[in-house]
Amino acid sequence: MVSVFRSEEMSLMQLFLQVEAAYCCVAELGDLGLVQFRDLNANVNSFQRKFVNEVRRCESLERILRFLENEMEDVVEIVKLETYPETPLPREMIDMETVLEKLEAELLEANQNQQTLKQNFLELMELKHLLKKTQDFFEAGKKEIANLNVLQVPEVSGWACNLFTYLLTLFRFTAGVIKRERMIPFERLLWRACRGNIYLRYTEMDTPLEDPVTVGTQVKKNVFIIFYQGEQLKQKIKKICDGFRATVYPCPESATERREMLDGVNTRIEDLNTVITQTESHRQRLLHEAAANMWSWEIKVKKIKAIYHILNCCNIDVTQQCVIAEIWFPVADAGRIKRALHQGMERSGSTITPILTTIHTRMAPPTFNRTNKFTAGFQNIVDAYGVGNYREMNPAPYTIITFPFLFAVMFGDCGHGAVMLGFALWMVINEESLLAQKSTNEIWNTFFSGRYLILLMGIFSMYTGFIYNDCFSKSFNIFGSSWHIIPMFKNNTWNKEVLLDNTVLQLDPAVPGVYSGNPYPFGIDPIWNIASNKLTFLNSYKMKMSVVIGIVHMIFGVILSLFNHM
Repeated sequence: MVSVFRSEEMSLMQLFLQVEAAYCCVAELGDLGLVQFRDLNANVNSFQRKFVNEVRRCESLERILRFLENEMEDVVEIVKLETYPETPLPREMIDMETVLEKLEAELLEANQNQQTLKQNFLELMELKHLLKKTQDFFEAGKKEIANLNVLQVPEVSGWACNLFTYLLTLFRFTAGVIKRERMIPFERLLWRACRGNIYLRYTEMDTPLEDPVTVGTQVKKNVFIIFYQGEQLKQKIKKICDGFRATVYPCPESATERREMLDGVNTRIEDLNTVITQTESHRQRLLHEAAANMWSWEIKVKKIKAIYHILNCCNIDVTQQCVIAEIWFPVADAGRIKRALHQGMERSGSTITPILTTIHTRMAPPTFNRTNKFTAGFQNIVDAYGVGNYREMNPAPYTIITFPFLFAVMFGDCGHGAVMLGFALWMVINEESLLAQKSTNEIWNTFFSGRYLILLMGIFSMYTGFIYNDCFSKSFNIFGSSWHIIPMFKNNTWNKEVLLDNTVLQLDPAVPGVYSGNPYPFGIDPIWNIASNKLTFLNSYKMKMSVVIGIVHMIFGVILSLFNHM
């Protein structure tokens, strides 16, 4: 019980471990969580320590796990077990490396294949739209000529026929696809670079296409066709298309060939859709396989990495057969430390018992304040302001009362306090099921870790709310007010004329019956709720009370400092 009010008495010991048993012994001590290792290699570079290669392997595994987690984001849910997995043995790390590296390679290959297939699909869709729009362009030209013939304008009709025939027979054309936002500068540069010696037609695609690089992004594009004459113009057009990242596709000149090519493209699109679906199914299967063990892998890798970090803080003797460490631990837990070391020895298969020897030192021991699920939240508040020196009085037990009460002095309201109390009770009653969810939401975890603090804050807020006689800014009249208005009328101090002539009236306690002589049994008299000087009175009351409480609080702190000094 003494350890609740004062930090634990600590002991510094030298620990000798067989090299083969060191890993398992450190793992058992880590699960216990009561030991602090001293860094005996503080002057050695991090890259020159004994187990630096093992740490790098763990970092490589963490990189693979991050990659897998990013791939699963918002797609596959990671399965979390009810209990944490045991620390894996060093030989199990090799198996885990093999599995994760194989999984990473397969997933990278699936991603690459999927991106390639989607790129091919995009190109086929662009070619499909291009062939359709090109066919529409040529058919529109023929319809215009037919309309001119129907109107019987022989001169214009003949000129249009000749122009269209000239374009199709003598001129060459280039057809392609370009992003919609680049179309206007593309057209302007073509006109200037070719000095107007081209004929450009373009139209918008009916549906946006998905970009295979930035998955999920829809891209709007235009189909264009450029008529030109001569090899020099062809080279200029090609360079301009490359500069604007426009994709140029081969387009047959005859309508029959275009229709045949379109039929072939449609067939290839259908086949490609089937392959893309199968590839995505294979990728999802890999992700689900990884999600089943993802959480366990992350915990295991963190444990392995932490163990090797601790082993890097230890010394290896000249024979390379013994690991030497220096550890701080609470004296009261010496038996638990020895049992953990014995379990680690048995798990490793070693027959040499770890040796503990006491070290007498003048170094300042670390401060260790033992907590449980109730006191942990209050201890965190105290530690946020600073950790006390070794064996100092621990203010956390007193904070269990003072912190919620001082909050309630400021917050005091029965209604709001009841809301806080209800929320905290729900978290306390369902804490086992809520803990089992292992939420990663930082805001929720902050509330949940302070559930007992919120519980007491709610209780004290209800208490001070009754003292202030305040519930959602309304007053209670449970015991009946000690002040009465009727006697003021009976002795003719107040009458109808007085009421009409005055907006504010003052009760006179000297008039018999106005004041009962006994104060309200608990808290503020409810009559103050209708008084015009309510705020003046209550603010003065709360300020004086806060000053008294503050002085008592500071004196109590000085008394604790006196005990620390003694």
